[in-house]
Amino acid sequence: MIPLPSLPKIIKKENNRAIFEIEGLYPGYGITISNTFRRVLLSSLEGAAITQIKIKGVSHEFSTIPGVLEDVITIILNLKKIRFKSFSKEPQRIILKAKGEKKVKAGDFDVTSEVEVKNPDIPIATITTKSTQLQIEAVVETGIGYQSVEQRELKKQESAVEMMPIDSIFTPVKRVSFKVENMRVGKRTDFDKLKIDIETDGTISPKEAFSNASEILRQHFSLFCEHDKKTLEKPLKKEKTEKKKKRAVKEKIKTKKKKIVSKKEIKKVKDEKKNKSKKTIKK
Repeated sequence: MIPLPSLPKIIKKENNRAIFEIEGLYPGYGITISNTFRRVLLSSLEGAAITQIKIKGVSHEFSTIPGVLEDVITIILNLKKIRFKSFSKEPQRIILKAKGEKKVKAGDFDVTSEVEVKNPDIPIATITTKSTQLQIEAVVETGIGYQSVEQRELKKQESAVEMMPIDSIFTPVKRVSFKVENMRVGKRTDFDKLKIDIETDGTISPKEAFSNASEILRQHFSLFCEHDKKTLEKPLKKEKTEKKKKRAVKEKIKTKKKKIVSKKEIKKVKDEKKNKSKKTIKK
């Protein structure tokens, strides 16, 4: 039996970054677990991001806005950097209105009660003239990992109001790294000590990201275990049903034989009576 490791513990924590340590891993399990965790943390956790935008006076992304320093592509790249925490599964519409010489930031968005901007200081655009007005309407949705425009199915209503779909980064995890070291367990010195360094965008804590990734893996492995149990139980059930059928057939055969025997005995008794009666008549 392979010994289980110790429970994970946080050995360092600062802002949105934490380092987790797991000791006593069986040789080779450090790399196996760390790679699995890293893949799940970066690709499978849910987050919120802008999926569609509409800029007043702009028909396509390869254009410029009079009185704005950045072009539309740069503005879109800046919008992708904004991190949202959404409390609803439904899409949320947010609006930004700015006028005059100023630097427009993420905190200038007028958001609903279901959405929270986690990095309001992110710059979006720079207005260079007093008369210029910048109006941006955006849709915030929840999703998993990274999704390109081609991967998302857009509703007909959303595409009909001149919204520009953009690629979205939903994952709340910014960076994951790991380090595996040898450690002593009893007389052996080849056991693994695993350190996982997780940095998030602030919408969730590193501890929440770690536990969510663990839950996703647990659900998958428990599904495999249940499947194996069911596949093992099926042949056993078949064997039991076959045995029952065989027993029922044997019992039927026995009852039939008993009936046949009883019929033969009745005939014998009748024949004996007839013979006796004939003998008495002759006498």
